[in-house]
Amino acid sequence: MTDGVELNTRAIEETVVTDFSDRMSYGGYLDLETLLSAQRPLSSPEHHDELLFIVQHQTTELWLKLVLHELSAACGHLRNDRLAPALKCIARVKHIQRTLTEQWSVLATLTPTEYSQFRGVLGNSSGFQSAQYRAVEFTLGNKNAAMLKVFQGDPVALELLTGALEAPSLYDEFLRHLARAGYAVPHTVLDRDVTQAWVFTPELVPVLSDIYAATEANWEAYETCEELVDLEDNFQLWRFRHLKTIERIIGMKVGTGGSSGVPFLRRALELTFFPELYAVRTEIGR
Repeated sequence: MTDGVELNTRAIEETVVTDFSDRMSYGGYLDLETLLSAQRPLSSPEHHDELLFIVQHQTTELWLKLVLHELSAACGHLRNDRLAPALKCIARVKHIQRTLTEQWSVLATLTPTEYSQFRGVLGNSSGFQSAQYRAVEFTLGNKNAAMLKVFQGDPVALELLTGALEAPSLYDEFLRHLARAGYAVPHTVLDRDVTQAWVFTPELVPVLSDIYAATEANWEAYETCEELVDLEDNFQLWRFRHLKTIERIIGMKVGTGGSSGVPFLRRALELTFFPELYAVRTEIGR
């Protein structure tokens, strides 16, 4: 109390470290000097909303880095038949997906008028050129070798995508795990060219039908199937929110990267990662 007025402050406890002349600090550990200096708007004079646009996309790239980290670990666990830790990684990815989807609501506060005032400084840069996003798609099975040409001038990105293209997808690893566990996964699935996009394989549906028909006896496989469906649902929700946010901000304009914009994004909603896990639902209870 001072003159009858209570100070609205919190005293620093004596044990709190305040001297970082020879200690690791929060900012030092996170390299905040580098991180927080990476937002460099190009509009002149600087447009107020360009910072929002940059932060939105940079944070998305950080989350995608973690998604790739977790999916890579999940693939490794499945490869070694460690289902429980694989599911933990997938669960974390699901939470990240929800965060990424919610982020679109922040960008949606950018009006068409505001965006048009700095859109020109983007040149041909576009989210289409996100190597990490493409690597996530590749890891989940939507592979497309033609995408590599977009990254010919970026050796690091090209290496990332080439590795994801040539490696078995998360679904490939799960199906190989099922085969090792005694399930009758067709040899055409196990021996397929993993550099190709996954396509619907009718012969796999009866295998999954048996799992769903006896969930207690096949609980681990059944649970993993449902976790994969969650992943796909979340990814499609992200794609849809992306589409609607872009439609809200630029309407039917051509994208900065040269795509048709909204129509191009709408076609992405037709892509699927695990089609048999949806097809099996038609068979259950017949």
